[in-house]
Amino acid sequence: MIEIKNIRKSFGKLEVLKGIDLTIGKGEVVSIVGPSGAGKTTLLQIIGTLDRPDSGTVLIDSVDVTQLSQKKLSDFRNRHIGFVFQFHQLLPEFTALENIMIPAYIAGTSPREARKRAEELLQFMQLADRAKHKPNELSGGEKQRVAVARALINNPEVILADEPSGSLDSKNKRELHQLFFDLRDKYGQTFVIVTHDEQLAAVTDRTIHMRDGLLEKEKPDELGKLEELGKLVKLDELDKLDELEELDKLEGLENPENPAQPAPQTQTADSND
Repeated sequence: MIEIKNIRKSFGKLEVLKGIDLTIGKGEVVSIVGPSGAGKTTLLQIIGTLDRPDSGTVLIDSVDVTQLSQKKLSDFRNRHIGFVFQFHQLLPEFTALENIMIPAYIAGTSPREARKRAEELLQFMQLADRAKHKPNELSGGEKQRVAVARALINNPEVILADEPSGSLDSKNKRELHQLFFDLRDKYGQTFVIVTHDEQLAAVTDRTIHMRDGLLEKEKPDELGKLEELGKLVKLDELDKLDELEELDKLEGLENPENPAQPAPQTQTADSND
């Protein structure tokens, strides 16, 4: 679905991305984590065609987006990529329904079809009763769900999210995180999420670690390794217990717990004592 080859990007003399190679499969929910300044957002913007790399290629669904003209790139972005940002970026003068429909209008969808699709998404998001509300009449969690619906309106293959739960409380974070997986299961999209949220990163299919403009080497299944190690430790402990039990049995034969007291020595008749 997404194939990134040797992506480099500099701003002036500062090299932000230093040769990134990454493949993300269709339907994966992948998180990208790392310290501030690691290059996470720059990488996400290049994947999303919001910025161009200095060198390297980005293939999305087998299309090399680095070779598209600006107009074709805009069309491709509108139809194939959805965006969710930390702050919802909803237009304040439009209702929730209208905000969701805007990308569909840009894609040339008829008003009737755009409304139908937007209403379906609002229903899925459990926001049907908030369709006519403007952003200032919605809670933080509701605004973010409207933003997710807007990202989905054109049925994109890829959803890119930059700190999507960064401005939400713990309850709304959990609901949003679960929503990503529900959407993947229902619509089959690929999700790439830049986040500092350890809870979100922990539940994604794969976590990509970035540092200093590079991807850290992906680790093997450490959990599986730990489980195997745990089994070995348990087996070793059982072996030791068996050995101790055997020693106890041997010691018990030689020194029973209630050994018979030796009989007192009787004095002989010719004893002088």
